[in-house]
Amino acid sequence: MFLFQRIEEVMMSHQDARQAIGQFVLQEQSNLYNYTISEIAKQTFTSNATVVRFAKTLGFDGWKDFMKAFIAEIKYQESHQGDIDVNYPFKGSDTTEDIIEKMKQLQIESIKDTADLMDVDNMNQAVNYLLKAKRIVIFGLSPNIYLGELFRRKLITIGKVVDIARSGETGIISHTLGRDDCAIIISYSGSNNLAEPISNVELLLKNNVPIIGITSGGENYIRKNIDCILTISSKERLYTKISNFATEESISYILNVLFSCYFVRNYNENSLFKIQNSKLLEQQRTAILKEMKDDF
Repeated sequence: MFLFQRIEEVMMSHQDARQAIGQFVLQEQSNLYNYTISEIAKQTFTSNATVVRFAKTLGFDGWKDFMKAFIAEIKYQESHQGDIDVNYPFKGSDTTEDIIEKMKQLQIESIKDTADLMDVDNMNQAVNYLLKAKRIVIFGLSPNIYLGELFRRKLITIGKVVDIARSGETGIISHTLGRDDCAIIISYSGSNNLAEPISNVELLLKNNVPIIGITSGGENYIRKNIDCILTISSKERLYTKISNFATEESISYILNVLFSCYFVRNYNENSLFKIQNSKLLEQQRTAILKEMKDDF
């Protein structure tokens, strides 16, 4: 999770002066280097000591260390900035035509950014985990788990059975997995190891379960503890946004690539299995349009 997202977490979890400082930091992020600690304290009606404590809350030794990391992150974000604001891609004054164009651009940029972040070695490792697994279980929360459901269905169509770990049962399911299985954990923030689904990582590692982590860039618990990571495009804020448009598109793209890479490892067998199953389905449904009907 990137620093600006960690700042949002601090703002949401602390109802004190840190909220005011966090809001000021995010509002003035491009110009923050122009402010001294005293000026920030004055603008936020706090004190120099409180500003320093804010930096320490985020894990830094002091304000100077925080600013060094924050400036580096802002430069990275600005160099990878697209034409669309992923948090507020459209305005209240936009027409239907405007929204059609902006949502198209948002999805295209999200996929391009995700592709640039894709690590080929990690993707191949993830495919190897799936190929060897007797049982695959996907862990995640709403709405990410719905994307996992689509991935599950794709694998089922070629004969690979996948389970979804339901909320409240993830701990029990984690206990049943071992070295011959595979767990897929989807978490944008990847940080809260005390809550589902990340709370299961420690047990899964203890049981030597191969794990595929799908999470955002930056520093977080998943990236520290799981070797095989597929990175979600991480430009969205955690809370201040219209919806998870870019995140959903990024996760969907990652899972589609993972499925496709898995499929191609046994391309002929998977294609044959898919066709044979489609024949069975064809007996139960009739294509409305003649052009949609296959001749088997």
